[in-house]
Amino acid sequence: MRPPTDPEQPFTEPWHAELFATTHALARAGAFTWADWTETFVEALADDAAAGGATDGSTYYEVWLGALERFLVARGLAGSAALDELKQAWTDAYLTTPHGAPVELDAGRVTGAIS
Repeated sequence: MRPPTDPEQPFTEPWHAELFATTHALARAGAFTWADWTETFVEALADDAAAGGATDGSTYYEVWLGALERFLVARGLAGSAALDELKQAWTDAYLTTPHGAPVELDAGRVTGAIS
């Protein structure tokens, strides 16, 4: 599976670009090597395909996100419970933000998501 391709819009959603940039920033900061991440992501894509996942690229970044979460937990860079807390905080922030306003996370609500 490949990401949806459009030379004018390489990411179809803002969070796709943010996820991509976050992964790169973590690798550049030395949290892990890009080769290790790539190996993990390729395995996640293969697992998704074997499970009958979409082949049109529509779930590419969902697979990326799930793989990154598992990768960070496996490497001790994030706690599973903390990631769950962080996801819930973002969901709550999104659901309570007025339409058209930027979604802002209450940083005081989430502790220890990424070491």
